[in-house]
Amino acid sequence: MKDEIFSVLQRVGRSFMLPVAVLPIAGILLGIGASFTNPTTIKTYGLEAIFGDGTLLGGLLTIMASAGSTIFGNLPIIFAVGVAIGMAKAEREVAALAAMISFFVMHSACNAMLKLNGQILPDGTIAPGVLEGTIASSCGIMSYQMGVFGGIIVGIGVAYLHNKFHKIVLPNALSFFGGSRFVPIISTVVYLFVGIALYFIWPLAQQGIFALGSLVTGTGYIGTLIFGIIKRALIPFGLHHVFYLPFWQTGVGGSMMIDGQLVQGGQNIFFAQLASPDVTHFSADATRYFSGEFIFMIFGLPGAALAMYRCAKPSKKTAAKGLLLSAALTSMLTGITEPIEFSFLFVAPALFGVQVILAGAAYMIAHMLNIAVGLTFSGGLLDLFIFGILQGEAKTNWMYIIPVGIIYFFLYYFIFTWMIKKFDFKTPGREDDDEETKLYTKADYQAKKGAGANGGSQQSVEDAKSSMIARGLGSKKNITSVDCCATRLRCSVADSSLVNEKILKATGAVGVIVKGTGVQVIYGPQVAVIKANLETYLETAPDVEPELDAPVEAPQAEEAPKAEEKPAAAPQAATHALCTPVAGDVHPIAEAPDEAFASKMMGDGYFVYPTEETVYAPADGEVVFVFDTKHAIGMKAADGTEYLLHIGVDTVNLGGKGFEVFVENGQKVKKGDKLMHFDDAFIKANAKSDACLVIFTGLQEGQSIQMEKTGAVKALDEVAKF
Repeated sequence: MKDEIFSVLQRVGRSFMLPVAVLPIAGILLGIGASFTNPTTIKTYGLEAIFGDGTLLGGLLTIMASAGSTIFGNLPIIFAVGVAIGMAKAEREVAALAAMISFFVMHSACNAMLKLNGQILPDGTIAPGVLEGTIASSCGIMSYQMGVFGGIIVGIGVAYLHNKFHKIVLPNALSFFGGSRFVPIISTVVYLFVGIALYFIWPLAQQGIFALGSLVTGTGYIGTLIFGIIKRALIPFGLHHVFYLPFWQTGVGGSMMIDGQLVQGGQNIFFAQLASPDVTHFSADATRYFSGEFIFMIFGLPGAALAMYRCAKPSKKTAAKGLLLSAALTSMLTGITEPIEFSFLFVAPALFGVQVILAGAAYMIAHMLNIAVGLTFSGGLLDLFIFGILQGEAKTNWMYIIPVGIIYFFLYYFIFTWMIKKFDFKTPGREDDDEETKLYTKADYQAKKGAGANGGSQQSVEDAKSSMIARGLGSKKNITSVDCCATRLRCSVADSSLVNEKILKATGAVGVIVKGTGVQVIYGPQVAVIKANLETYLETAPDVEPELDAPVEAPQAEEAPKAEEKPAAAPQAATHALCTPVAGDVHPIAEAPDEAFASKMMGDGYFVYPTEETVYAPADGEVVFVFDTKHAIGMKAADGTEYLLHIGVDTVNLGGKGFEVFVENGQKVKKGDKLMHFDDAFIKANAKSDACLVIFTGLQEGQSIQMEKTGAVKALDEVAKF
């Protein structure tokens, strides 16, 4: 269990690398922009002509600050999507979409609970008496301030649901919603209830924050130490802002008379003193809430980055160097520590524990040495230069930061180095070489054959089928893309001469179409799951499949013995009348302008060259599914007959353009109800054909479509029977 938990934490930590990678540039933009657009700084140093309102540099810096602020202001959803992508084992784009939807649903559910219980008023404002800072906007939704931790909750949960359900096989009537399409559905439902649950759970983490604040102001240097430890420890939960802002901006952080005015809050006191001509030394009691940050942000954490780089494996040092160097520079220049802290926070929590203790001590040491350097944003070199060095040693004692910082650099370096090697922490550059590529057990056709009919796992059976599909397409090296529509696996290959139709049909395909470098393998409604399995298999498949010991037809020999042959069933009498859903010229399916339809690979039926652009329900029944590109609708008649309305040929490539659907999944319809409107001219110009096909996918053995009428028909005319 311990190893399993540790392994999961490592995977979680690695999943942070995608969102973390964007933080350095965001930090630089925000740090530079915020530092040089601060009104107090501009006024104090007379820089209005250079950086003031209306100047070119001032405008550029404002834009930079806004761009960086947008990224940091939306870190929760960035982490939700990034973690989901990082932990998903296949079809990561689906996990990303599901994570984004789940993030909105979770916060919306929490928002609704807050409104129902009167914490958010009808006009959208926060009710009086609610603890300041506990409710904030997340992507425009007023909800509990969960910070990055809220995004991580979504990312990890959605990744779990995605990995569990992205290959789910549903009953035929619901098969369109199977596979990866099921992930956003189940994620939405789950996170609706997660949002409700968090309404009750999350406040427990927030209730004690102001109570902890009282430990700081009344206990001197020890209080400063406690403040520093708590502030750093709250960063993963996104609650550090709730904790420190009262100390910076309210009387919780102290008060002082400056030039006849009562000023409250540590940061407000510093800036009031900065503007006062009578101050000889800034108040260290006011700046103790931030002066210590310069010590570990400029010196300490870069030492940790160097330790992680030196401990990286030789083969991964180049990649680790780029990540850690940018993170260290971001910390030094701007005081943005998330890039470097999140690089080890979850893969090695013990290292974060060391960071919390050393950072807390830095606040206390700065207080004890009477260091009084203010800041606008964070403890980087930019703020040190402006609010420390430029103010002079007499006012700030800024020079003490250098010797203490050097000591901190070596403390971080040696402690991190020893702990990483002692406990084999998987910090950047120390991951196992094969962890990312061994998500699934590799299995080819021989593995299936050796496992036997009863001994093989579901995963090996899936990989065996995917292996045969890959072989039938000329092996991984020959496959250039994989996609699917409602019923077909659509692949592109480099050399179509390597495609083996016999192998593909042995995997259960009812037909194969090869045109140029395009290959269409017809499997039916379960194709979404087959596509997902094939993509997973190709991640670790060899470029060329190993030679088989048995002929291609071997899988058929492994199936259960055939039952005693019976005489072919006599054709059933035609009793079901079938109507056309659209006006036009009706033809038997054998004349369809597409080989797959004409050969009845997906079922018998008929088609219409339309003269009108409205599709009607040809019988009472239910809408089973509406394809996401709107070109096809799965239907089930009241008598149980299943059929597919497919408008045009290769219209899946239109991406929904030219179609307007009036029904939704699960909707009951009556004969003659409008189902869809389409732009016939657009389809003719952009697709292979505008033929409107009616394909019966659930006909029983011996049943076939018998045309009763061909040529010109009106919508809902009876044209065939079965």
